[in-house]
Amino acid sequence: MSRILLILLMLMATAGAVVAYGDPNQIARARENITQILGRSSSPSAVPAPAVEIARSQGGEFAFRAKINGVSAPMVIDTGATSVVLTWETAKAIGLPTEMLEYNVDLETAGGHTKAARLTLDRLAVGKLVEKSVPALVVQRGQMKTNLLGMSFLDRLESWGVRSDKLMLTGYPELSSRSHRRPHTAVD
Repeated sequence: MSRILLILLMLMATAGAVVAYGDPNQIARARENITQILGRSSSPSAVPAPAVEIARSQGGEFAFRAKINGVSAPMVIDTGATSVVLTWETAKAIGLPTEMLEYNVDLETAGGHTKAARLTLDRLAVGKLVEKSVPALVVQRGQMKTNLLGMSFLDRLESWGVRSDKLMLTGYPELSSRSHRRPHTAVD
């Protein structure tokens, strides 16, 4: 507890130095002091950020297999999709209550206009990247041929990008102390 107070005191002193002096050299020295103190403290250490690399298919898309609520399902990355979107067939295969879904969300797909139902996936894993309580949509039977990994998953990542026909998805580093963990951290 005393170390936390000391760290807070040092942070406030640094902020005061920035405001009072604005001297870049003093700011740099204060930053070094804080880094040294933090290095010696018992604060949680970060485990390297989990990352997944997906190669572009011959069709030009980034296709892979994800685990939805523990069940493997094919997916394609779609940065134009606001949400994760599942086919009715996949929703049924992974045990979602398709007969109880209410298809009241208007949705524009590459194939045209359709209706979808909102739900929340308990767990969605893409390799080492795992997110819980992911908002998703399920389209009506036969309306789509593939599942889409949209922004409701991608927005939870620290970064994602394409380089040399490979898509790199990077999660947030997990802290070794559970009490300091981000609510939507990717884990092994």
